[in-house]
Amino acid sequence: MTAVIPDLPPVPAVPERRTRTGIRVAAVPAGNVYVRHLAALTAQDPVHHLPDPCPRGTPRSRWGWWPPAMLDPDWVRRHHDEFDVFHLHQGYENASPTRITELVWLLRRLGKPLVFTVHDLENPYEASPSAHLARLDVLVPAAQQLITLTPGAATAIATRWGRRPLVLPYPHVVEPHLLVRPRPRRAQFTIGVHLKNLPANVAPLPLVEVLARTVADLPDTRLRIGLHADAPDGPVLRRVTALADRPRIEVRRQPYRDGGRWAQSLLDLDLAVLPYRFGTHSGRLEACYDLGTAVLAPGCGHFAEQQPCLTYRLDRSGLDTDSLAGAVRAAHAARTVRRADLARRAAERQWLAMCHRGIYRALLARS
Repeated sequence: MTAVIPDLPPVPAVPERRTRTGIRVAAVPAGNVYVRHLAALTAQDPVHHLPDPCPRGTPRSRWGWWPPAMLDPDWVRRHHDEFDVFHLHQGYENASPTRITELVWLLRRLGKPLVFTVHDLENPYEASPSAHLARLDVLVPAAQQLITLTPGAATAIATRWGRRPLVLPYPHVVEPHLLVRPRPRRAQFTIGVHLKNLPANVAPLPLVEVLARTVADLPDTRLRIGLHADAPDGPVLRRVTALADRPRIEVRRQPYRDGGRWAQSLLDLDLAVLPYRFGTHSGRLEACYDLGTAVLAPGCGHFAEQQPCLTYRLDRSGLDTDSLAGAVRAAHAARTVRRADLARRAAERQWLAMCHRGIYRALLARS
């Protein structure tokens, strides 16, 4: 049976497979906001995600228990009777291709379908793409079902591996009650750029200096630069923090925010600049769309395919300073607010849950 939600594609018809307990999915990592928001908003959904197991002696991180214990073949051997489908999203960057090969062959021997959502074609924390591609060289051919988030990423996967993934968009990132939180009124146009803990795909200079000069030339405008508290000290960090001495520039070093505080920090911006010189998709971009904050995204990766946004030229070869300054001025002049609709995001979430349920059923019917 095909279910249709208005303005969304139909859910593919798949064989029904009813079980007493529903479909049990080992989703890795289950605590990720993307995975949590793939669950239907109604209690009748027969898909159940296993909670992230806590490995002994492993500290809890902002993503949950890290690295995910479900990626350990020994965990799969001990708990394979507790799940029907293994769905990998993220968390495999610490695993070698040999370890991943062991995992996928074990799943195959146990008759557990592997679904792989390709969020990242490049790891933002690795300067070279080679190690991440080596892991993908195992996972992409091995998965019984591939998913990705944008058509451009699907084309890149088809070009390298000869497999065309199913394209399913990001669900909402912020919680439903935050989708309707009013945007604050401000006298100043506020631009924000978050440098996280200076991962490999973030080169702050000269990007923040161009932003600082541009803000100085615009009336009623301020710049807010964010950093995680664990950003490594050094010459780059000192040059960034020194910008706080200039008028209308603020530098904040803070711990990783929880969902509500993080959402409020994005609501407090009129324009969020993504500073990535390589990457694939962005949860921050989706959160900004949820909250009505305009986004200025780099032309690399597939960020601009996720939601409407301004773009500038930044990639591994460097920054086009004129395109960055010009895009900031255009955003300042337009002051366009595009905000997700709560009902639309809720319908999209239900549709995504139905799509995933259909994928799992089809795989289990074949197995």
